Amino acid sequence: MDQTSDKSQENQNEIQEFPTITLRKISLSDVDDFMAWASDERVARFCIWDTYTSKEQAEDFIKNKAIPHPWLRVICIENRAIGTISVTPFSEDYYGCRAELGYAIAHRYWGRGIVTSAVKMVVSTIFKEWPHLKRLQAVAYVDNTRSHRVMEKAGLLKEGVLRNYAILNGKPVDVVMYSILGNDPRVGVL
Repeated sequence: MDQTSDKSQENQNEIQEFPTITLRKISLSDVDDFMAWASDERVARFCIWDTYTSKEQAEDFIKNKAIPHPWLRVICIENRAIGTISVTPFSEDYYGCRAELGYAIAHRYWGRGIVTSAVKMVVSTIFKEWPHLKRLQAVAYVDNTRSHRVMEKAGLLKEGVLRNYAILNGKPVDVVMYSILGNDPRVGVL
């Protein structure tokens, strides 16, 4: 068996060793786990937030942003937070029928299907929890190919490239828009 096969088998074994992935509300007791990914530049590189540099900064975020967020959960393995996933509604006054999906996960868990599973969990429940929601959308920077694969495997459809849609590190960047609609027959079976 060559090294590529060995590595593939190793990754499969690691995936099989993971217990069930769960989602739960974040709490201040998650701050140390949160710092494991929020302070990692590899994770923050594709996020709208800068790398966290102190535990106090993380505690402030959890207390004042994450806990009061309308729908933010930590992605857990054995109840240990290894990432976050959120659904942020657009203003009820203008686009109350749509919301945006976002996620981040610790680098050591990349490429193991965990985020794809978490996105599927959200898609299968969010339209029931929020009956007014008609569209769940997500964007990924054009060069964030891992995120593209997550969304496609989770059943979101690629809609196209939005040019100069966001600012990353002070520069305008293109993003790819993905979405799934609440009346999509795949929503209940993902």
